[in-house]
Amino acid sequence: MSYVARDDRPADKAERYAELEDEILAVLDGEPDRVARMATVASMLADAFPAFFWTGFYVVDSAKGNELVVGPYQGTLGCLRIPFGRGVCGAAAATGTTQIVEDVHAFPGHIACDSRSASEIVVPVSDADGRLIAVLDVDAVEKAAFDAVDAAALERLMAKVFAA
Repeated sequence: MSYVARDDRPADKAERYAELEDEILAVLDGEPDRVARMATVASMLADAFPAFFWTGFYVVDSAKGNELVVGPYQGTLGCLRIPFGRGVCGAAAATGTTQIVEDVHAFPGHIACDSRSASEIVVPVSDADGRLIAVLDVDAVEKAAFDAVDAAALERLMAKVFAA
C-alpha cells in the first residue's frame, strides 16, 4: 500500500505512524477512561490514512469472557458480537497475535460486516497486567493494504495507550 500524503502529512507510512503516535499520546495525556481512549484512537487512526475504511475496537465481554462486543469505532455498521476464534477479530483474540489478512474474502470463517472490506489487520490489546481487553480492527477497501510496518506501529501504539 502506498500512502498518499494529505496536507502536510509525511508520505512514508512508518514516518506517519510515528507522527500519529505522538499526536495520539499528546491528546490522551492524563485521560484515564478506557472508552475515551479507544474512541480517540479510532477517530485519529481513521483520519490519518485514506485507505482505512473501518477503524475501531471490539472489547472483551467481561460477563462471557470468550466473546467480543463492538466498542468505539469509525465507519459503517460493525458486527455487534464476535466469538473468540471466529473471523479475523476472533482469531486475534483467541491466539493473542496480530492478524494481517491480504484478502478477507479468502480468510476461512471471515465475518463480512461490510462487503466493501478487502483487507484487514487486527491487533490484540492488553492492559498493564497483560490481560486481553480488546482487539483493534482496521479494514481497508483495497487488498493487501497492511503489512509489517502497520503491525509494528499499531502494536506499539496499543501498548503505549493501554498497557502503560
